[in-house]
Amino acid sequence: MISRRELLRVGSLGASLTLGNYLRCASAAGQNDSGRSAILVFLGGGPSHQDTFDMKPQAPVEYRGQFQPIRTTVSGMEICEHLPKLAHRADKYAIIRGISHSLADHGLGTRYLMTGNLPTPVVDYPMYGSVVSKEFPAAIDLPSFVSIERPVEGPGYLGAEYGPLSTGEKPRFGQPFRVRGITLDGSLTVEKYRSRRKLVQELDTAFAEFENLDESVRSLDRFSEQAFQIISSPRARSAFDLGLEKDSEVERFGRHEFGQSMLLTTRLIEAGVRFVTVLLEGWDTHQDNFNQLGRTLLPNLDQSLSALLDRLGEQGRLDSTAILVTGEFGRTPKVNNNAGRDHWARAMCSLMAGANTRTGQVIGATDDKAEGPLGDGFTPDDLAATFFQNIGIDPKAEYSANVGRPITLIRNGTPIEGLLS
Repeated sequence: MISRRELLRVGSLGASLTLGNYLRCASAAGQNDSGRSAILVFLGGGPSHQDTFDMKPQAPVEYRGQFQPIRTTVSGMEICEHLPKLAHRADKYAIIRGISHSLADHGLGTRYLMTGNLPTPVVDYPMYGSVVSKEFPAAIDLPSFVSIERPVEGPGYLGAEYGPLSTGEKPRFGQPFRVRGITLDGSLTVEKYRSRRKLVQELDTAFAEFENLDESVRSLDRFSEQAFQIISSPRARSAFDLGLEKDSEVERFGRHEFGQSMLLTTRLIEAGVRFVTVLLEGWDTHQDNFNQLGRTLLPNLDQSLSALLDRLGEQGRLDSTAILVTGEFGRTPKVNNNAGRDHWARAMCSLMAGANTRTGQVIGATDDKAEGPLGDGFTPDDLAATFFQNIGIDPKAEYSANVGRPITLIRNGTPIEGLLS
C-alpha cells in the first residue's frame, strides 16, 4: 500500500521520483572495489563478422562479400577496409573470433550476450552493469550505472535498484541534451528544487509518528536524499553536459548520434560512473548489407571507438577501464539474394580492450567460410566470464535469488585463456 507521505512526495518532487527509485538500495555492497570501471558498446542487430573483424578474402565471392581486408599495425592481423582508424590502433584491443551459440533470435541472443547466461524461464539473470552497480557503487552524487538512451536488458534477480539510470535519448550534435531525472527544465531550478525538498522534509516530520517503523519509507528517505545529491551536484550535471567539450573533441568523436554517445560515455567514466552501456544499432542487414556498413555503420564505429580508446589512453584511464564491444550474433556466411546477410549464431566476433586485456592479438578462429569456429571455439558465457574478471569481479561469485538456492554469476563460462594478463 502506498503511504500518504509517499503520495505527497510524488506530487512535490516530480523531477526526482524516477531517480530516487533508481537509487534505492544502490549504495549497498562494494566491499572489494577493484577501482575499475567498464564500458559495453553493444552493436544491436548482429554485425556481420566476415565484413568487419573476421574477413575471408580467399572464400568464394558469394561468401567473402564486397569488402577488402587491410593490414593493421599488428603483424598478421587484418580487418575491413572501412575501419582504417581502428587498423592503426590494433595494438589497443584484442579480437575474439569463433564465438558460437545457437540463439539466432534478437531478443534471446541479446539477453545471452548481455548477461553471459543462457536465457531460462526459471532465472532472470542480471546484465553486466547491474552486477557492477551492486559490487562497485559510485560516489553518492553519481549514478553507478548509466545506459545511454535506454536499457538493453534488466537487472534480473538483483532487483530494480540495480538497473541503469537511462538517459531517455541519445545526445545529438547542436541540441541541448536532457537526462530524465537529472537535467532540470526552465521551470524547476536547483533553488526551487531545494524549496520543494524543504516542504517534503516538513511533511516528513508531521507524519513521522505514524511511520517511524516503516523500513520502506526509511529507504525512500535515504535514496531520495541521494537523488537530491545527484541533481544538485555540479559534478553529475557537468558530466552529462557535452556543451563543455571543445569543438575539436566533438569533431574527433563525430557529430553523429553514436559519436556524441561515445563522447558522453567518456565523460561519464571520467566523472566516476562505474559502468556505461552505449548502443550502435542498425546491424540487422538482411538487405543492402554492404551499403549500410560501408557508408554509415563502419565509418561511425571506426571514428568513435578510436576516439574513445585515444582519449582514455591519453588520460591514463585505459588501465582501469574494461571495454567490451559485441553484438548478439553474427550473420550468414553466404550473401543472400538481397545483397544482405541473415541471422547466424554459429559464428561471431567481439573486441575487448582496457584493464588487463592483452591487446594487439587475435584469439580464436573460424573456418575458411566463417561458418563456425575452428576447434571448440568460445561461448558467450566465456566472453562474460572474461569481461567480469577484467573488471575485477569473480565470475563464479554467488548471489541470492528467489529460486531457493544461490545463483552463480556465470555458471558455465570460464575466462578465455591468453586474453587477460
